[in-house]
Amino acid sequence: MEPLSTRERIVIAANRLFYCEGIRAVSVDAVAAEAGLTKRSLYYHFDSKDDLVAAYLAYRDQPNLAGFQRSYEAADGSVADKIAGIFNTLAESAAHPKWTGCGFLRTSAELANLPGHPAIVLGAAHKKRIEAWLAECLAADGIVDAGTLARQIRLLLDGCFAVVMLHRDPSYMRDAGSAARVLVASAPRGASA
Repeated sequence: MEPLSTRERIVIAANRLFYCEGIRAVSVDAVAAEAGLTKRSLYYHFDSKDDLVAAYLAYRDQPNLAGFQRSYEAADGSVADKIAGIFNTLAESAAHPKWTGCGFLRTSAELANLPGHPAIVLGAAHKKRIEAWLAECLAADGIVDAGTLARQIRLLLDGCFAVVMLHRDPSYMRDAGSAARVLVASAPRGASA
């Protein structure tokens, strides 16, 4: 296995710190120290903290989507049960004391006054990728308006992230999963794709 590049070490350190503490609470100095580098070395690889925040979210993009896909595939039963399985897996994760919610949503909240920020653009694209993947799963089950239903499920996902962060009660995720199960099970179907 090849050793990590300096850039990769920085992004991994940023991921650990930004996810646990938030992007505004973590300084560039702290990321450099976590990566075992100087601040100057960090700035050799990233023009600004904004670039580093964007790289942090880019680093999380595919692993997060893959996590949703694994949860879906691991769940037994119908497509409705598999969608609910995603929420059940999230509830298990949310029960961990170090869980701090969705890094994309938390970053978006911290940057809400900067709509064109590269991290906001990356976060929106990530959420759209999840929605598109959900639509594919639903369309494969013959659901007629898979895109709209995927959006509704995404709203449930993002909503339960927010509520669980507020109340620290993962049961909200399971309840959201039950709602998603009902939506999927009752959705009109045509011919399977």
